[in-house]
Amino acid sequence: MLYSFEHNIKELPKSIPLFPLNRVLLLPKAKLPLNLFENRYLHMFDHALANNRIIGMIQPKGRGLSDSDTKNPNLYEIGCAGRITAFSETNDNRYELILKGVCRFRMKKEKKITNGFRSAEVSWDEFKQDYETLSLVNPKKRKDFEALMKIFLKKISISADWEMVETTNDEDLVNMISMCCPFDVSEKQALLEAKTLSERLEILTSLMQMGINENKMASSGTPS
Repeated sequence: MLYSFEHNIKELPKSIPLFPLNRVLLLPKAKLPLNLFENRYLHMFDHALANNRIIGMIQPKGRGLSDSDTKNPNLYEIGCAGRITAFSETNDNRYELILKGVCRFRMKKEKKITNGFRSAEVSWDEFKQDYETLSLVNPKKRKDFEALMKIFLKKISISADWEMVETTNDEDLVNMISMCCPFDVSEKQALLEAKTLSERLEILTSLMQMGINENKMASSGTPS
């Protein structure tokens, strides 16, 4: 059998460690750099490295009322699993790593906390399309998106390599912008849960247009 780094959906584990992070989004096929320094997440990394190299990125649902709730807040049901593709140790006991998005998951049942990190039983079946290569049906949407993106990125002072943008496929471009832009938790979650690439683009376009309009009102002194 030919060896492959990639998992197919039937090979994905039934339970995975969870890494809850506010406003951090991982999407299928995209890459996410991470810096781990908390003791519980160093243990989480070691567990993942010994078991499929899979980590589930997931967002907390707001703030808890007690110290224990703040440390282990309620989580959204849907996250995205990433596979560790590279890592290095630092001299000050940190891990620097790269996760590559594999597939979204739905959390079914959280397991007992071990070594401080959380894990859960998960299901993958409703996200089989994450293994497909997705494209926008209407090519004009791509051109309109690129035009809007130039305005939005300029407004938030992010520079882009436009030659690279032009050669990036639809899915990678939409996912890259969804991940890197400074949206809030609920907005990031909406992007994650979009059922199709066109739906994700529609949400992303709306968020960018709102950001542009807010900046216009702020610069003109118009009250929102």
